[in-house]
Amino acid sequence: MAGASPDLLQRVPLFADLQRRDLERIGSSMKERRFEADDTLTVEGRGGVGFFVIEEGYARVSVHDEQRARLGPGDYFGEIALISEGSRTATITAETPIKAWGMTMWDFRPLVEGNADISWKMLQAMAKQLHAAESRAAGAA
Repeated sequence: MAGASPDLLQRVPLFADLQRRDLERIGSSMKERRFEADDTLTVEGRGGVGFFVIEEGYARVSVHDEQRARLGPGDYFGEIALISEGSRTATITAETPIKAWGMTMWDFRPLVEGNADISWKMLQAMAKQLHAAESRAAGAA
């Protein structure tokens, strides 16, 4: 099968409740991307047109040069820049070689617009991220 496997996509919270045929459709629109250790996958403040799901390897997430998280198999990134068509909110750097599956804004937008389940899952994920960010900000104040 070309594209990301349905089993990998099933691990992504945005896609977890979708039917297998929907996962196959999403997966077939994704392209394989490989990154070497120390490669920069995204740069905070720069534009981005890709949504990625990591199949193998690990990366660190930094915001304002402060490490915030670590990503690994089944984790995803890039959905915020795709929706807002704005800048990346974090810098992501490969810690190990990474195999990921990517989707461009041009493939991603019709998928979200045409599938209420994906749209709802994305809205829930965004709300959780916003709540977590607000909690961190309140704790830092």
